[in-house]
Amino acid sequence: MNRISTARAATATAVVLATTGGLIGVAASTSSAAVTCASPVFKRQFFANTSFSGTPKKTDCDSAIDQNWGTGAPASGLPSNYFGVRWSVTRDFGSGGPFAFTASSRDGIRVYLDGVRKVDLWKNVSTTVSKTVNLTIPQGKHSLRIDFVNWTGSADVKFAYAPRTSATVDTVKPLTPGGAALTYSTSTYKSKLSWTRSPEMDLAGYQVYRRVSGGSYPVKPLAVATASATSYTDTPPMDGKLYYYEVRAYDKAGNTSAGTADKGVTTTKVATPAGVTATATDTAVGVRWNPVPGASAYKLYRNGTTLTTVKGATAYSDTAVARSVSASYRVAAVDTTGTVVSPLSTASAAVRRPVAAPRSLTATPGLVKASLKWSVPADGGSYAGFHVYRSTSVTVDTTGEPLDCTVKGPVTEGDQRYWTCVDNTAEGGVTYHYVVKGYDSAGTESAASGAVQVTPESRDLTAPAAPTGLTVTPTEYGFTLDWDDNTEADLHRYGIYKGSLYDDGDGGQVCLAHLVDHTFADTSELEYRAAADGEEVCFLVSAIDTAWNDSFRSTGEGKVVQVRELDLRPSEETPASGSPVDVTVVDDGGEISLSWYGGEDATGYRVHRWDGTSYVLVHTLDGGGRVSWTDPSAPRGTTSFYRVTAVLADGTETAPAGVAVALLP
Repeated sequence: MNRISTARAATATAVVLATTGGLIGVAASTSSAAVTCASPVFKRQFFANTSFSGTPKKTDCDSAIDQNWGTGAPASGLPSNYFGVRWSVTRDFGSGGPFAFTASSRDGIRVYLDGVRKVDLWKNVSTTVSKTVNLTIPQGKHSLRIDFVNWTGSADVKFAYAPRTSATVDTVKPLTPGGAALTYSTSTYKSKLSWTRSPEMDLAGYQVYRRVSGGSYPVKPLAVATASATSYTDTPPMDGKLYYYEVRAYDKAGNTSAGTADKGVTTTKVATPAGVTATATDTAVGVRWNPVPGASAYKLYRNGTTLTTVKGATAYSDTAVARSVSASYRVAAVDTTGTVVSPLSTASAAVRRPVAAPRSLTATPGLVKASLKWSVPADGGSYAGFHVYRSTSVTVDTTGEPLDCTVKGPVTEGDQRYWTCVDNTAEGGVTYHYVVKGYDSAGTESAASGAVQVTPESRDLTAPAAPTGLTVTPTEYGFTLDWDDNTEADLHRYGIYKGSLYDDGDGGQVCLAHLVDHTFADTSELEYRAAADGEEVCFLVSAIDTAWNDSFRSTGEGKVVQVRELDLRPSEETPASGSPVDVTVVDDGGEISLSWYGGEDATGYRVHRWDGTSYVLVHTLDGGGRVSWTDPSAPRGTTSFYRVTAVLADGTETAPAGVAVALLP
């Protein structure tokens, strides 16, 4: 291996190291008894003769025999010719088997196995000679001795031994690994199988096997370890069962040893998750549970069906759950192997994902009111209704009672559906903030919509001034009213009040009037129809603004005009009673339509109209019962007076029934 210089100090201290699967390091010593070389390192002795007699001149350790000293001395104090070097070692060959001894030298070399010569090249030669010997070494420990001599000339020597690893040559199984032991950690849930290093020189590695109690070891190993390994850490299933392990050695030819004696361990059982809770939000259902020691993942079930596998977390957000439907969740733990699943959690978390929050909320101000409008997403769930919440602060409290607001809808506009609500309890001039929540049939509310704010208009409580300049002129069809225009900007219309005069008890008269007609703000005159039958009446006109403040109703003020109707009644009076005919009149679109009922005895009817001097027959008809007739020739701009009689079966007429009606020009 190393060329030893003759100048090296002969007093060097010996240091010997052994390494895994090989040899390292040499150091020289002149005292043979003081040198100890750990197997498989050779002990090397230098002799100043070729008979290996006497005390060695130097002793040290050599990890490999491969030297070339040329024509010089191999060490200080030795001659350059006629010297000898001896290497020796005792080592464990494990299971033994076929080996190859390869030697080359100049001059002589002899190799001994357990004292038996296996290589013999013992001649003084001028060139290097070589030889390889194949042999079978028995199991266990054996000694090797290599003798080399140099007679004259250059000196070099080389020797190596190695197992023959061809599968066709080596059929010897390795020895079973020794020192097998097994431990199990209840904190990491891992088992550790350990063994001592094998002495096999052709060791390729180790095979680790595992089986459950009552079962057989599989053909394929659980794991393969390197030749330098002395342990393997496994994570067995956390199912509370008994598992056995064994380790086998295998060599480079593919031969496998017998397994070590079974080493068993009962694993910890993966626990059932506890503390399962589910919380519904607008966007998802959040499921949480307590961590399970040793679990690598969790299987989450919804309504008895596998939902997902969760790794590295003890929570899951279920965004796919349907709204307005009860969902129940249970969890099972998966052990660190990913194969064993615990029983399902005994308690299940049930929850309903609420309907989606209303969206696109708008608020429109009105006169002491606010009109709200909103929509919902198409996949928002099944809405049973909506709650409207109101606040005068920016943050709307939705924990109290909702607003008493009648929700109407849905109304479809395009591809959207809308709901509305009018807050009629709002005060004018106050800024309100609104949000809307939907709720399902279980009463579960959604999240709140976005907030909107609105300030309703204040109510106008001031009535317009009472109109002035009212004049009332009697006409043949009733009256013509005229008054001065009001100038209020918010004037909406005029109200026409008509009544009768009554004594007030103090010698005066009071007009008890009620609203009979109206005009819009752009008109300050009116033709009022009434039968010209000479009654004395009273009129007044009120101003009404857009807030429906009425000058007469609000203040009781207004100019009252007393006036008597023209008296156009016929000179021929109609009996006050005694007629079986009941006549009513209707202004049918500017035409006079009469209807009456003459009784079961009537066989026909006769209609007369006053022409200014007498009643003239204008229409006859046969039949009894209820009858109606429209007068196509009724004059406009005046009052028409009618008489209707019933004709009986004997041809006689009943007493007449009278009615009067006026038509505007």
